[in-house]
Amino acid sequence: MHLTHNILIALLALIFLISGLSKASGSPKGLSGTRELEVKDIFARAVGVLEALAALLLIYGLRYPDSFIAWGALVFLWCVMGGAIYRHSKRNKMSTSFPPFFLLTLISIVLVIS
Repeated sequence: MHLTHNILIALLALIFLISGLSKASGSPKGLSGTRELEVKDIFARAVGVLEALAALLLIYGLRYPDSFIAWGALVFLWCVMGGAIYRHSKRNKMSTSFPPFFLLTLISIVLVIS
C-alpha cells in the first residue's frame, strides 16, 4: 500500500506541477481551458501558482512522510478540483469536466489510503 501511495502522490505532483506552471505562465494554451469557463486570467494564473506550490508540497511530503504538509496539499487540491467541477456545471460544460473529476477521484483515493 505504501508503494501505491507514493506512486499516486508522485503522479499527482507531476500533473499539478505541469498544469500549474502552464496556467501561471499565462500562455494562451495553458489558459485556454479556464477561458472556456469564463474564468478571469488573473484568477486562473493565481490558481496555477497555488497548484504548482501544492505539487511541490506533495514532493516534500514524499521526502518527509511524517509531516502533514502533503495531506494539507491534497485537501487543497481536492477543493480546487471540486471547484473546477462546479464551474464546469455552472457553465453547462460537463462534457469537458472529466479531467478534474478524474483528478478528484485520484486525490480521494490517496486521502483514503493515507
